[in-house]
Amino acid sequence: MTTPDLRELTPQVIGVLVRRGADFASAEDAVQEALLEAMRAWPADPPRNPRGWLIAVAWRKFLDAARSETARRRREELAVAEQETVSSSSGSSGVPGADPTPGEGREVDDTLWLYFLCAHPSLPTGSAVALTLRAVGGLTTRQIARAFLVPEATVAQRISRAKRTLAGERLDRPGDVSTVLRVLYLVFNEGYTGEVDLAVEALRLTRQLSASIDHPEVRGLLALMVLHHARRAARRDDDDELIPLAEQDRRRWDARAIEEGVAILQAALNRDELGEYQAQAAIAALHADAPSTAETDWTQLVEWYDELLRLRENPVARLNRAVAVGHAEGAVAGLAALDGVPSSVPRRTAAQAYLHELAGDRADAAELYERAAAEATSLPERRYLARKARGLGGSQRT
Repeated sequence: MTTPDLRELTPQVIGVLVRRGADFASAEDAVQEALLEAMRAWPADPPRNPRGWLIAVAWRKFLDAARSETARRRREELAVAEQETVSSSSGSSGVPGADPTPGEGREVDDTLWLYFLCAHPSLPTGSAVALTLRAVGGLTTRQIARAFLVPEATVAQRISRAKRTLAGERLDRPGDVSTVLRVLYLVFNEGYTGEVDLAVEALRLTRQLSASIDHPEVRGLLALMVLHHARRAARRDDDDELIPLAEQDRRRWDARAIEEGVAILQAALNRDELGEYQAQAAIAALHADAPSTAETDWTQLVEWYDELLRLRENPVARLNRAVAVGHAEGAVAGLAALDGVPSSVPRRTAAQAYLHELAGDRADAAELYERAAAEATSLPERRYLARKARGLGGSQRT
């Protein structure tokens, strides 16, 4: 069984443990231990029922931890009260819900439910998002840190604090939909980069959420995902090399999906309750509607980026706006707009290189592309930027 299969099973197994009575933090810890055991044992002896195997092992890990904690507390209580040692031969685990829940062996998709549980009202948004990406989305701490634009240590602290906060909490107060939407979008984006293929799963869950909740921003996010996903086939060539939007063969875009995404977006916009995902979907729709980069309505794109930034300040959106300004008003104006983007924002150097190339400044563009290649976090992106540098007369380094 491959790693993506394990990632798909993780929320199902956590869901079973939580329904049996485990607190979320303990359930997640137990499932992580079970996954490590699976990676050791399965290559030599794969189980016939991987889901059942993981549930059994994770539940045993949880019970072992719970018994150990119960025993520790009992020893402390006995020491304080100087009570007579009580025999532990009764066989009771002291854990609520230790008996299997009827029907839990059947295939139940708890993923969306777990997304809402991780968005618990007791958690700050940043911690809720980090915990969900780690426990349900299967992302590593490094991937989450890149999505948040913060150091890995910060993400690790957020996850630890979130798990401590949820320890012992009754998970009967799901969090609000805005946090769930943010997590779904981050998971989709991580999958869309190609490093971890989670885009299809995020799209599936967003469709599920859209079918169950009448909310314009849910529709906006769904439209955004559908429109982005429609271009996926054109994003890499036969050698798996990255192809940026401007160089994609638009005949490979999924016209039916684009039509669907635009229809979903239009229905959301007709509600006259504009939100950030609808604004982003409108930007994606303008790109999807254009026959080429040159024929794109860049002026309208700048206007939509302005709307997006009014709704929520976002350094990545500001970076993309600068590129749009470069096309709508000229490269010099684009570079001026880029001055307002912090140097720490990923791909800023690449955007600067692109705008210099747009201005006809080949030497500076080549040097900046080389710098951007050195800063790139993925190998396909690094190779693409290095090729751009060489094409403009830069060094032959890769």
